[in-house]
Amino acid sequence: QMTIPTIKLNDGNCIPQIGLGLWQNKDEAEFKQAFDAAIKAGYTHFDSAQAYDNEQFLGAAMQNQKREDLFVTTKIAVQHFGYNNAQKTFQESLKKLQTDYVDLLLLHFPVPILRKKSWLALEEIKKTGGAKSIGVSNYTVKHLEEMKQYASVMPVVNQVELHVFLQQPELLEYCAANNIVVEAYSPLAHAKDMDNQVVADIAAKHQKSYAQIMLRWCLQKGLVVLPKSVTSSRIQENMNIFDFELDAEDMQQLTAQDRDLRTCWSPVHVP
Repeated sequence: QMTIPTIKLNDGNCIPQIGLGLWQNKDEAEFKQAFDAAIKAGYTHFDSAQAYDNEQFLGAAMQNQKREDLFVTTKIAVQHFGYNNAQKTFQESLKKLQTDYVDLLLLHFPVPILRKKSWLALEEIKKTGGAKSIGVSNYTVKHLEEMKQYASVMPVVNQVELHVFLQQPELLEYCAANNIVVEAYSPLAHAKDMDNQVVADIAAKHQKSYAQIMLRWCLQKGLVVLPKSVTSSRIQENMNIFDFELDAEDMQQLTAQDRDLRTCWSPVHVP
C-alpha cells in the first residue's frame, strides 16, 4: 500500500494530501461502493459535511475500518450557525458518523454576523476533544483577516474551490504567510473545461490522464486535493498522481491557464 504524503497543520496535526470529496454522494449503495473502492485505492481521508446529507453513510461505511487510520472531515451547515446551534448539530453529526471525534471540523461558509459566534463554538469543540483540528471553508482574505480580531486559534485550513482554471494566487499567498493550509475542492472544475489543449499536451507528455495533470498541479502547489467521484476506476485514477512530477515548464504553462472560472458558490461578495 502506498503512503500518501501528509501536510503538517499549524496545530501540529497532519492531514493526508489527498482526500475523497463526498459532495453529491447521496445514494447509500453507491456511497458504500465508492468508499470501499477508495479504501482499496489507498485513501484514508474522507471529506463530508452536514449539507451533503451523507454523514450517516460514512459512519456506517467506517465501521469496518480502524478509526485511528482514517482522517474524517465534516462541516457545520450554514443553517446551523450560531454558538449553541453549531455545538448542538455537531453532536448530531458525531452520532451519524458513529464516532466520538472528527479529525477536522469546518465552518462551511463565511455566514455574515453568525460566523464569529460559530467559530467560538468550534474552538470550544476543539478544547473538549470533539474535533482534533478546526478550520473554515470558502473564506476570502477579508474573512480570514477579520478572524484575527476574535479567534484565539486561527483555522488550520481554508477549503475553497481551486483548480488550474481558478488559481486564486492572492488567497494562496495570504494563507501561506499565515500558516493556513489550503484545501482544493472541485480540483477538476466539475469537468467544465476538459478540452484545454495545454493540459492535454502535458498529459500526453507524461502518459497520464487529463484529470491526473489537474490534480498533480494542485499537489505541487502544496494544496490538499479533494477530488470527488463515485466511479471505482476514477477513484483509483485520481490516486495515481504520486509517481510522476510536472517540471518547471509544465507548471508555468499550467499557471498561464488561470481564468477565474468558478463552478460553485462564490464567497467573493459576502460582507
